[in-house]
Amino acid sequence: MSRQAPLRTVSPPAARDRRRVPRPFRHRSVGLAALGFVLVNGLLMSIGGRHLPFHASSLAEPPTPAAVLDADAMYLEIFGLMALAYLLTRRRAGVDLAARAPARPQARRETLLVLAYGVVAMLGGFMLGRAFGWHAFGFHLDGMVIRTGQRVVPEEMVAWAAYNLLVYAVVPFLVFRRRYSAEQLNLRSRDRRGDLLVILVILAVESTVQLLLNGAILDLKPRQLLLGAPLTFALSFAGTVLPTMVFIFCILTPRYLKLTGSVPATVILGGLTYALLHFFDGWTNFASPVDTLLSVLYLLLFYTGPGMFKTFLTVRTANAWVHVWAYHAIAPHTLIDTPMTVEVFGIRG
Repeated sequence: MSRQAPLRTVSPPAARDRRRVPRPFRHRSVGLAALGFVLVNGLLMSIGGRHLPFHASSLAEPPTPAAVLDADAMYLEIFGLMALAYLLTRRRAGVDLAARAPARPQARRETLLVLAYGVVAMLGGFMLGRAFGWHAFGFHLDGMVIRTGQRVVPEEMVAWAAYNLLVYAVVPFLVFRRRYSAEQLNLRSRDRRGDLLVILVILAVESTVQLLLNGAILDLKPRQLLLGAPLTFALSFAGTVLPTMVFIFCILTPRYLKLTGSVPATVILGGLTYALLHFFDGWTNFASPVDTLLSVLYLLLFYTGPGMFKTFLTVRTANAWVHVWAYHAIAPHTLIDTPMTVEVFGIRG
């Protein structure tokens, strides 16, 4: 009796193509994000006119295509840093970040409440700044990262840092710390040596990039640098670094992962949340519906990438502090914003 050879199953071409695509890129959220990226670029190019109508010469003076493509180029660095962070953490034991969030119904309620609270906090910052004749308080003070040329006074800078620290960091932390442990809020390291390696490598790369793009801090006199850099660090740490860490990476990130069950979707949602919290940045222009639309579109284009990388670092290390030291407090803020602080406080050489 002859033996029949086992039948070989041949996968359809579409299935073989899907297997060639890395698993994270198969998720629907990645396709939607790519589509959104193309749409944002297309709208900015088509309705932006010859120059974008923003309150910052670095954004308004270049032709619209140049300003848009300059923001697009930033994503090359973002994805490069993601690849580097992945390589640095690939041998680490994975941490189920979603398990640090409550059950899905509770996670959904908390997420919606935190986001609603964030909207109220943003409106409160807008009204408080305007009430004192200052600029609106967003996650960046007017002129931070993107220079606007508008005058900022020392009292404004201190009030901005105090408001954001209290509203976005202290209050949410106290509320959630009553019910959740420091580990559940991503505040404890599972691998201190591994986290330190990630911080040092990413910080070195990002600092080099920032100094190549904007080396104004190197032109400061020794006294200006000695006084201005620590002051910039302290104010930005209180006004944007800790608020970002607590609001997005301690609270929202585990809940995004719990609700979506997807790392790519969580990273994208973290990026979008980070971008929208900068809604009242000083360079934005809300003088007309078209200007408002362009401001929101460029806001999404400019800030979603950095927010995605911060979220990615948190998911890979399960430690919200990693992004603080690797990609926020020192580079970019201290490196970029020290010249502004020196000017605001009138620090002489």
